[in-house]
Amino acid sequence: MAKPGQSSFRRVLLSRLLLLSVPVLLLGVYVTYRKARSTLLDTARQNLTESAVRKGESIQEAISALQANLLTASQAIVFRSQSSTGYQQFINQLAQQLPTPINCVQLSDIQTQDIVSSTCNQSLPVSQQVISQWSSQQGEVSVDPSQIDVTVLPPLAPSTPATKEAEANEDKSQLPLLLSAPVYNAEGQLQYALSLCSTLLQSKSIKPGSLSGEPVVITQAGKILVHPIAQEVGRNINQELDSSRLESLVEDAIAGRESFIHLDLDGQEYVAGYTAIESPISKSDQQWIILAVTPLESALIGLQDIRQVLFILTCGLIAASILATIYISRDLARPLEKLRDCALHESQLHSNYRIPHTFKIREINQLAEALDGMFERLKHWAEELEAAWKEAQAANRLKNEFLATTSHELRTPLNGIIGCLRLVKDGFCDDREEELDFLQRADEAAIHLLNIINDVLDLAKLESGKLSVEVELIDLRQLIDEVIHLQAVSIKSKGLEFNTKNLHEKLPVLADPAKLKQVLINVIGNSAKFTDSGSITVSTQIETASDKTQPVVNTDDSTLVANVSTIPSNGQVTENQGTEELLPAQVVVTVKDTGIGIDPVQQSKLFRPFVMVDGSTTRKYGGTGLGLAISRNLIELMGGTITLFSAGEGQGTTVNISLPLVETKGQDTDEQLDSESPSQLSTELPKQQDSIGEINGKIHN
Repeated sequence: MAKPGQSSFRRVLLSRLLLLSVPVLLLGVYVTYRKARSTLLDTARQNLTESAVRKGESIQEAISALQANLLTASQAIVFRSQSSTGYQQFINQLAQQLPTPINCVQLSDIQTQDIVSSTCNQSLPVSQQVISQWSSQQGEVSVDPSQIDVTVLPPLAPSTPATKEAEANEDKSQLPLLLSAPVYNAEGQLQYALSLCSTLLQSKSIKPGSLSGEPVVITQAGKILVHPIAQEVGRNINQELDSSRLESLVEDAIAGRESFIHLDLDGQEYVAGYTAIESPISKSDQQWIILAVTPLESALIGLQDIRQVLFILTCGLIAASILATIYISRDLARPLEKLRDCALHESQLHSNYRIPHTFKIREINQLAEALDGMFERLKHWAEELEAAWKEAQAANRLKNEFLATTSHELRTPLNGIIGCLRLVKDGFCDDREEELDFLQRADEAAIHLLNIINDVLDLAKLESGKLSVEVELIDLRQLIDEVIHLQAVSIKSKGLEFNTKNLHEKLPVLADPAKLKQVLINVIGNSAKFTDSGSITVSTQIETASDKTQPVVNTDDSTLVANVSTIPSNGQVTENQGTEELLPAQVVVTVKDTGIGIDPVQQSKLFRPFVMVDGSTTRKYGGTGLGLAISRNLIELMGGTITLFSAGEGQGTTVNISLPLVETKGQDTDEQLDSESPSQLSTELPKQQDSIGEINGKIHN
């Protein structure tokens, strides 16, 4: 069950992928949008700049054409006829034939300032300065182009119905120019002034998305001549809200620097392209700045479609990203969820179930294999723990059986001792011989009781690591003969055949004689105890290196030195360190009987403390189950090994005791054995007598 604040892997993966992919997607869309907007603005800049250049060229071409036509018309023959009717017809025809839209053509008398003929009701004034210039050039029949005066007129006044068609377009026409040329009579005298008024720029309705732009004309001095807003015409740019940008634009245009600028005109943002042309005004060395402006919305009208496409594309991509994320998170989370389910099914740990290794992701398969291996190890450990628990239970059971058995084994000889002593004490014996017989029985029971206590004490020392052996050079054959002599009576009393013929004469070994004798007595005694019929055979065998390599002991004539290399019982030799030397000789004492045998399953447990094939107090054979465990530890302390083998129940038992032979140098082996063995053997009996005295004292107390 998930704890508060925790989330599933699939949900975390889904949220992380969405948190990563959606912002990246939106960022990409935003960058695309900004790039599209920048591209549209670059296109608008280029088109508006080209439009401004075209407008400037159009103004120059129109003025040149008007000057040429006016120059030609001022030299017409009709003006020498002195016919006012002819004058009117001529200027009407002129107004119609000119390619540039003409607002008014007028012929005025220089002397009287009267209008001789006109196509409009307005008076086209000619400055006195221009007239004075023309007067200084009298006598010339032809008119020089430099004599044509060009000026900018203010917006024309409302017209009469006669000029209604011309004035219908007045609010759409801008940049009215007045061109005046002198007319000389036949004598070359200045008589008339021929003037025409033309609007060069026509304001047309601009379609949305068009980048031709509306014209704006500004003089170098900053005066606005043409503007989309009629009220702005005639004002200076320093009076505008966006005056700083306009002034910068004028400076850049005069300097010939191309640029692209945004303008704020009447609260609306415009984009503009510009160029500069020479001023067409007579006797002016300034320039005009021609602008083509269009609202920012018009310049970016294509962005609306792009925005709509990007919106649809973004929604589609987000939906696709969500679906892809769900699919990916499912494919990534499903294997982990399966592994989780396998791990949570604790009951499967005790079955043969295996985690599937069929995932499409290699790392998940590797994780599945690792989990499978971990489960196998856990099952193995669980089995080991279960076996250890069962073994602990068995050990506890054996311990309880041992306590019951030991109490039984202790109580039996104690009852015998007490009974025998009381019979002697109370005088129930008929004679001295019967008293000695009861005392002998009490002594034997005390010896048996002492052996049990010694076994318990030896086991306690073994478990605490305090049991030690006193190794010395002994003759194993002599020790075997002593044990055979001790056990021969009990063996023959059961009617068993006792074979002791295959024994070597001299078997020098390093061992603790008392402890080794205890082991031999225990092994041969077990054979006698568990054999009801048949035979018991004790034999010795010397094995060489080709049979089995064992520890080596070297002695010289002055000092006894033992160098022992630990070698496993399977015969594999480990390399010794220092100056250790391996000699191919060891002695194996074999005790073989035809007794009850042992189940092979129980054989590996017999060398453990408290273990007996039958541990109940009503078993047929006595004992505490400590003999073989103590024997194994004593033999290993002396550098040897002890093994047990039985083919099964009723097929007898064979026990092998292996000890390293001793290679002697200097003194003869017989001399060493003769000089050392008697003294050691003489110390065996007093120790036992002392122990018996201590036990008897405790019993009486």
